[in-house]
Amino acid sequence: MGYDLTRFEGDVDEELICPICSGVLEEPLQAPQCEHAFCSACIHEWLTRQPTCPADRSPITPNQLKNVPRILRNLLSRLTISCDNKTFGCPALVKLDALPSHLQECEFNPKKPVPCENGCGSIIPKDEIKDHNCVREIRSMLQQMQQKFTDLQTENMEQKMQLTEQKREIQMLKELLRSMRVSSPRTNEIQSTIENEDVIRWVGSLQPARVTRWGGMISTPDAVLQAVIKRALIESGSPSHVVNELMENAHERRWPSGLSTLETRQLNRRQYQNYVTKRIPGKQAVVVMSCENQHMPEELIIEPGLVMIFAHGVE
Repeated sequence: MGYDLTRFEGDVDEELICPICSGVLEEPLQAPQCEHAFCSACIHEWLTRQPTCPADRSPITPNQLKNVPRILRNLLSRLTISCDNKTFGCPALVKLDALPSHLQECEFNPKKPVPCENGCGSIIPKDEIKDHNCVREIRSMLQQMQQKFTDLQTENMEQKMQLTEQKREIQMLKELLRSMRVSSPRTNEIQSTIENEDVIRWVGSLQPARVTRWGGMISTPDAVLQAVIKRALIESGSPSHVVNELMENAHERRWPSGLSTLETRQLNRRQYQNYVTKRIPGKQAVVVMSCENQHMPEELIIEPGLVMIFAHGVE
C-alpha cells in the first residue's frame, strides 16, 4: 500500500500517486505496455483477482511487471515525508529515500530494540519495557536453555544408538564375508578379480608422468608428507584396499631390493626410464603399479605397486 498523502510536505505530482490506493507510490512497478505505475503490493493484490491493468484494462500478468524508470524513482526520493512515528512525538521530516534509515534510529519508534537496564541483558521493544520482568525473563531463558540441552542429549543418544547399530551390522557383514571365504575358495577368487579390476580401472584414469630428475627422489618421507600424498591418492579414486599398501611402499624400508639402498638405486638408475609411471594428481609424486610394469625385473617392482615422492622433477 502507498504512503498517505497527508504525510508529505507540499504538493505531490499525480504521476507519483498509485491509481489503486490513491497513496504515494511505494516500491513502484509499472505495466509493460501502457507503463502505468502502481505500488508493488497494490498491483500484485489486484492481479490475483483480474489479470488486467487497473487504469486501462490492458492484459498483464505478474511476471510482466517491471521496475519504473529512474527519473520516476528520483522524483519519489526527493519528496519530503513525516516520520512513521509522528503520532508518538517524532517531529522529523526526511526525504523519502532516507526514511528507512531514519526509522531504524528513530528514538520515538515504540518497537525500537533497547537493552534492559535492570541487569538481565535482554533486548526488548521499547514499548514493552514497562511490562518487562527480569526474573520472569531469566527464568524463561533458563527453561529454553534446559530444553535445548535436553534435546541435544536426546539427539546424541539417538546418534550413539544408530552408530552402535551400524557397527553391529558391519561386524555381521564381516563375519558373513569371512565365513563365505572359508567355505568357498571361489569367493576369494571372485573378490580378488573384482579388486584387480578396480585397480586397473583407477590406474587407467591417471595421467602418465615423466620423471626428469630421479635424483630428487625422497626415499624416507616424513609422516606429514605421507599424509598429504595419501589424501591425494584417496581423492584420485584409488581403491581403498590398496591405499594403505601403496603408502607403506612409499618408504625405502618396503621397496624391492633393487631400490632399497642408495647404492642399489644408483646402480639401477639407467633402468628407471623403463618404468611406466602415473602422476598422483597435483603432487610431485608418481605410482609405479605392478600391473603396468610386468616388464621390469623383480628386484625393481613390488605388489601392488609403490609410490615414489620427489622434491622436484615430475612432469
